[in-house]
Amino acid sequence: MNADSLSQLKGIFQDILKETGTELSLTPFGGNETAFSLPYRGEEAKVYIRGKGEETENKIKLVRYLVSGSGKEERAAEDSLKNILLGEGGEWEAFRYMTKNNLADGKCFAADVVPDRRGDEAFKQIERCIEGKGDHAVRMDKSRIAIVKFSSGEESPVEFAQFIFQSLYEELGIRASVGVGCEVNSFSEIASSYTQAVTAVKLSEIFHSKGEVHSYREYLLVTMLEDLPEARIKDYMAQFRISNAAEVFSDPDLVTTAEQFLENDLNISETSRALFLHRNTLMYRLDKIKRITGLDLKDFSDAVTFRVISILYKLLKL
Repeated sequence: MNADSLSQLKGIFQDILKETGTELSLTPFGGNETAFSLPYRGEEAKVYIRGKGEETENKIKLVRYLVSGSGKEERAAEDSLKNILLGEGGEWEAFRYMTKNNLADGKCFAADVVPDRRGDEAFKQIERCIEGKGDHAVRMDKSRIAIVKFSSGEESPVEFAQFIFQSLYEELGIRASVGVGCEVNSFSEIASSYTQAVTAVKLSEIFHSKGEVHSYREYLLVTMLEDLPEARIKDYMAQFRISNAAEVFSDPDLVTTAEQFLENDLNISETSRALFLHRNTLMYRLDKIKRITGLDLKDFSDAVTFRVISILYKLLKL
């Protein structure tokens, strides 16, 4: 067995000791030990374990399982990371991946990047962006690239996502939708963050969200309502007693105006500027929404109600 494999095994032994209390070595301990053969990367290593007897034999079985992954051939690093992000590998595969890649566990989050073209070039650019930082990227399929980012405290998840978007656009002219999941405390939980990142991109497409970077936090209300049965959503819509809401949501100008007004914190001047609308035109559209729905979007409470209704309406149309 070559020196690299032996060095990796020693690292794995240290992690097994930390996690299970089982002492392993490639050299004899000098007494009260059991020698056994351990398959690793297509070769056999002679390994020593503290103890003797039936309990020790059971520990050997556990060690073989941990090192070999239940007898399966070790996945390539790319496949292993994909498996972890999809939530199919379990905590042990995450543990093995960290050990093999010398990763220090800690707070991290996942991003989902969907470039509009030239996926291979986009992936290489992303790799250059995270090179040397201990972060990892992987092609999930032809259209999606996943990034695992360990938190440094220097930038927020959204700031990192904006950096990735800007890099792709400025260096390659590639536009991308970038979803960001919530920060988790350990790499073993990264699958949940990746699921959130993918969900953020999906919901941004459904709700026609502005911009290219989308945080899962933006859609917490949507995901809460999305879990409701269709019958319950219809019931909630009925309780709002706004039977003619469709008149607003079928009018692109009114929908765009309302969404931009909400995104700009109910600020008339900022919304006028963003939409290139005269202030009077904006006020006319807001008044029209009020006439149709009875909701004054300039009032915070009514604005929140309108936001909930718009989500329920879109969910019923999916």
